[in-house]
Amino acid sequence: MEYLLMISFAISFLLAVMTFPKWIRVCRKIGLTWEDMNKFGHPKNVASSGGVVVVMAFVLGVLSYIALKTFAFSGQVKSLEIFALLSMVLIFGIIGLVDDLLGWKNGGLSTRIRLGLAFVASVPLIVINAGNHLMNIPFFGLVDFGILYPLLVIPFAVAGVTTTYNFLAGFNGLESGQGILILGFLSFVAYTSGSPWLAIVGLCMVAALIAFYIFNKVPAKVFPGDIMTYSIGALIAGMAILGNFEKIALIVFIPYLIEVILKLRGGLKKHSFGIPDKNGNLKMPYDKIYGLEHLAILILNKFGRATEKKVTYLIHAFQILFILIAFSML
Repeated sequence: MEYLLMISFAISFLLAVMTFPKWIRVCRKIGLTWEDMNKFGHPKNVASSGGVVVVMAFVLGVLSYIALKTFAFSGQVKSLEIFALLSMVLIFGIIGLVDDLLGWKNGGLSTRIRLGLAFVASVPLIVINAGNHLMNIPFFGLVDFGILYPLLVIPFAVAGVTTTYNFLAGFNGLESGQGILILGFLSFVAYTSGSPWLAIVGLCMVAALIAFYIFNKVPAKVFPGDIMTYSIGALIAGMAILGNFEKIALIVFIPYLIEVILKLRGGLKKHSFGIPDKNGNLKMPYDKIYGLEHLAILILNKFGRATEKKVTYLIHAFQILFILIAFSML
């Protein structure tokens, strides 16, 4: 199993790290670039929708695991669950790509359409009756949701996690770093809870994200786009459901719940970017806080100066805090 893990992980990483330079060159050549909003003057020279490469590398890495397990090791593989999860991630990838093509400055897909499509995208997990219908609910204890689990819990969980993951974004290295931290931890949880196959699936995405981070960290050469954030959110939800560790995933996801509350405070209309100056320092864009990004800028400016890299690292540190809390509950 360890050798399979290393091979699949390596395939996802190598495919992504070798493809990104060409993707960046092609995007710049044809003008498929976006503005780097946290840089002074907002230079429009960053390749867009790098999530295309991430999703491709992830899928091929997972398929390599299935192939090796089937042909080289003649072992059993959770084919139904894996292909349902891949189908859901790919559907969300298509939704994200459409949103990217429409452009965030033009509003992209409306909130109603996004949520509607998110519910539709959860169908692969619904039709295989994924997960365990028994859930431990605070103050109620163990509750058997029965048929309501696939019909209500799964679509609401998938739609909620996927659309929410897209909120905490907009800074170089932020989305990819968060994905590496969360999916890396959930893969560990899956492995220790008796689902090594799910751990391998999660780590294939982690490998692709590590390759992406190399090109996405400050100063970014490529942006993820909604195709990547939606796909990561879908995988987080899918792993929690298939691995039956929804409670752990919920604790890890608390920073995003806070982000939703802060975004709702601004009517979902306030952007997350800071106001950059010539020296790379960031100032608050509003008088109030409408996201964890704004809170990080405010804190960093009180104790020195806020830069894009520091904001990203501070949010990562906040995320690690909740990962440690979840780890203590295993």
